[in-house]
Amino acid sequence: MEAAKEKAQKAFSAVDPSSRQGQGQEEQQQQQQQQQGKASSGLERDLEPKPTKVHLEQEAYVPSGKLKGKKALVTGGDSGIGRSVAILFAMEGADVAIVYLPTEEADAQHTRDQVEKNGGRAELIASDLSSAANCKNVAERVNTALGGIDILVNNAATREEHQDITAIPDEQWANTFRTNVDSYFYLTKYSLPFMRAGASIINSASVDSYIGVPTRLDYATSKGAVVAFTRALSNELVKKSIRVNAVAAGPVWTPMMATAVGAEGQKGHGLGNKTPMGRHGEPVEIATSYVFLASKDSSFFSGQTLHPNGGIIVHG
Repeated sequence: MEAAKEKAQKAFSAVDPSSRQGQGQEEQQQQQQQQQGKASSGLERDLEPKPTKVHLEQEAYVPSGKLKGKKALVTGGDSGIGRSVAILFAMEGADVAIVYLPTEEADAQHTRDQVEKNGGRAELIASDLSSAANCKNVAERVNTALGGIDILVNNAATREEHQDITAIPDEQWANTFRTNVDSYFYLTKYSLPFMRAGASIINSASVDSYIGVPTRLDYATSKGAVVAFTRALSNELVKKSIRVNAVAAGPVWTPMMATAVGAEGQKGHGLGNKTPMGRHGEPVEIATSYVFLASKDSSFFSGQTLHPNGGIIVHG
């Protein structure tokens, strides 16, 4: 095992320059607080400090072939949690199709480079999934490219902050639901014909819906809908031996946090931005939950939500 860890460390130090090896938790937290609040383009390439994608507590993630031969579709896979999920899936042996907005091409190319450096395969598809027609097109393209879909990760999302419900533009409310809820419904609907018994669907929820973050009212509401969608869909598909689960992450250092959370929130102030652990999470700390739910390790899980959130107590 030690030899495997050493081998993985050497292999992925180049893949993940954000590993920040040798830093203790306190030093990482201080660096995080010093850097956060700086302007971001919304692309992970411009984010400082760089999110950690393949290292857990300074050690490289060690794969064990849990997803060998699987074909995965990951939306929002260009950056943040989605990028880390795509990389870990590839490390575990899956072929991965990554869907992202056309404006995020630079991040998507970098994600593919990281997947390929690890010996994996990544198909890139630029598409706005807020359109039902685009969801249908994406599902068909992924099926053609990969030869089926064993794992569907509905992860694409949008989020903005407002201090008052009256300040939320009508179009923002509608767009939040088109992206955060409608795309999950339509992509699942059009992917199911290409999924077989034993497949896994994983939806990205959020701690925000469980604790009721007031400054992200539309986002929290949409993520509550994702939990309901997960439970109801599980009750339908479990009879077909297709499992449906969700991951409700806590505050995580990603481009979404850099662009959609204020400077004080990025420093850990305010409901939904602070954790009992005293720090934000890193994408890899969330991505491992997706690996678990995608693999046979979670064969008795369906209709459930995992909560990697830094110790925030929730119910459900």
